[in-house]
Amino acid sequence: MARYEFKLPDIGEGIAEAEIVAWHVKPGDTVSEDQQLADMMTDKATVEMESPVAGKVLEVAGEVGDMIPIGSVLVVIETEGEAAAGVPAAEPEEPLADGMSEIPEALEPVVPHEDVSAGERRETGERRSGEDRRADDRGEPDRRQGDWRAPPPPRETAPAPAPAAAKAAVQASPAVRQRARDLGIDLGQVKYAGDRVRHADLDAWLLYNGGSVGGAAGPRRQDETVKVVGLRRKIAENMQEAKRRIPHFTLVEEYDVTALEQTRAMMNADRGSNPKLTMLPFLITAFSRMFAHYPQINATYDDEAQVITRHGSVHMGMATQTPNGLMVAVIRDAQNRDLWNLATEVSRLAEAARTGKATREELSGSTFTISSLGPMGGITSTPVINRPEVGIVAVNKVRETPVVIDGELEIRKLMNLSLSCDHRVVDGWDAAEFMRDLKGLIENPLKLLSGR
Repeated sequence: MARYEFKLPDIGEGIAEAEIVAWHVKPGDTVSEDQQLADMMTDKATVEMESPVAGKVLEVAGEVGDMIPIGSVLVVIETEGEAAAGVPAAEPEEPLADGMSEIPEALEPVVPHEDVSAGERRETGERRSGEDRRADDRGEPDRRQGDWRAPPPPRETAPAPAPAAAKAAVQASPAVRQRARDLGIDLGQVKYAGDRVRHADLDAWLLYNGGSVGGAAGPRRQDETVKVVGLRRKIAENMQEAKRRIPHFTLVEEYDVTALEQTRAMMNADRGSNPKLTMLPFLITAFSRMFAHYPQINATYDDEAQVITRHGSVHMGMATQTPNGLMVAVIRDAQNRDLWNLATEVSRLAEAARTGKATREELSGSTFTISSLGPMGGITSTPVINRPEVGIVAVNKVRETPVVIDGELEIRKLMNLSLSCDHRVVDGWDAAEFMRDLKGLIENPLKLLSGR
């Protein structure tokens, strides 16, 4: 046996340490070559650490949330010596961790109330070949002769009840299984029609067993303690710094997007091989056009150096929800892209962020951020600025609303945009003028698309 020390490699230029965000092994586990050991995080990039050798994990460095210096030992692994190269090993001289020598599972004794030493097992292994086996009248092996065969089956003929594990497994999709686990529901208790349990079956179960029928309370969840680590900790730190250091103000304006939605539907109906257009590419185009007239909003503020940088290019940050938390992917030079190119980039970056494949360059350097929950959005919101930027806009949901136009009642599609600004850099008057002029583009798609 040999000890192999796996040291944390350099996983990014200029990075001195990385945070443990998840362990996939623990001391005592057996790992294979290339098996995932841990997830390490630096900035907003998560890197999977894989084992370069096979063996048994002896030690791990730290717990989830700890910072590990580059070059320090992350995992200690015990590797096989020459005996692992395909040559049969001799009878083990040392006992295992539990004090017993290793023997084939099929030859393990069945001894309900009596402990057997490792020495007896070794003695048995040495003379088990060629010796007669004797059993007493109870069907148990004669331990004096080292008989380690399993005892004969019991004389009772009554069939034993099938264990629960032998029952047919309940069929359900991964999403249904996860929801059932979250709700504490045993799928075996859920009645269902068809070939599997569906969400509707869970709803019915909750209604009649754990829901609000007759005013009864739903199933109670146990308290749990969640350590704030990794991306969630960085989000918390960034939001705390933003609210502590930036005096926010938020301006909400209503926009009639009826014509814009009609234009979007027509373009999607004849898009060919192009990606489907959402509202986001239109809004990014409108904002990029307006920043040429309001450069103080497409800016960043170094409050320590007391320097404002008004950016000529629009590097649009796109807030993206991922399984680990909110990340901001960056669309470079958005002002030079058309709608179809923007749609492609929005889809590509969102997928890269959700799957953890976005690069550091794709997650940094934004000059303004747009955040949209789509149909999940509310009527209004107050977004928090992505420091050191000085502005962020939240896109709220589109809703059909009766509107009086020239004395006539019409159903129009309306949407609110919520613009938060850094009041140290942007005045309220500037923000109001910006939102007013933005109407001329969003409510007139032909003007938006013509570039005039």
